[in-house]
Amino acid sequence: MSTQNAAKKQKSGSGATIFAYLVIPVALIVCEIIFHKVFGDGSHFEGGTNEGHPLPGDYLGVVYKGGFVVPLLMTLFLLVFTFSIERGLALIKSAGKKSNDAFVRMIQKMLGEGKVAEAIAECDKQGGSLANVVQAGLHKYQVMMTEEKMDKEQKMLAIQKELEETTALELPGLEKNLVVIATISNIGTLIALLGTVLGMIRAFAALANAGAPDSAALATGISEALINTAIGIATSAIAIIMYNLFTTRIDKLTYAIEEAGFSIVQTFAANNK
Repeated sequence: MSTQNAAKKQKSGSGATIFAYLVIPVALIVCEIIFHKVFGDGSHFEGGTNEGHPLPGDYLGVVYKGGFVVPLLMTLFLLVFTFSIERGLALIKSAGKKSNDAFVRMIQKMLGEGKVAEAIAECDKQGGSLANVVQAGLHKYQVMMTEEKMDKEQKMLAIQKELEETTALELPGLEKNLVVIATISNIGTLIALLGTVLGMIRAFAALANAGAPDSAALATGISEALINTAIGIATSAIAIIMYNLFTTRIDKLTYAIEEAGFSIVQTFAANNK
């Protein structure tokens, strides 16, 4: 793997990290604004102020009564949506133009016919992570074909090492930001549980009043509990689905890379007896 390609991968990884650092605070600010300016607008409540009860059937007002935990859950939901789009686009780009299976079969056929240069050209046309790894391996393959100071085993190890180094540079880029989605899938329900507990505390406080219970406060507390629960469960469920979807695609791509690398090494061994 050339120093230029390694630097390019490092720059790409830094860009993804900066993207994550920027998106999280921006999402929090946007959700806070939406929560207070849209959901908390007086038009959704009796008396024209968000201190009153939500108008019948006005769900924006109902969500606002969920309390201060709601914008945090909204932020998590927005982050799942944003990072899912970002990872989806990244994986589509890394997949290349043709299917991985078709590309690997084509490379295997070309190597079997001794068309190494043509195989390298196909990698340029294919693009994506698999093609990058295969191309690096094929370049090393060409070098080892003319190398006279190394024996066969050393040449095979050199090709294998090149494939492993290139793979090590490609895979972290595919898994970038997945940790955010995985974290949200775990903490979404915990933050929702916090909102639920706070809502139930308010509800029981209303029941504990001397004399007749404060029905308005009781309804507000139960509403706060249920809203937080619903948003948190929905957010975590979507995060889990997207995380599993992305990791499955990465696993398939990793398998294709390993299969292609094995073919390159075995073909070299067969052609250099």
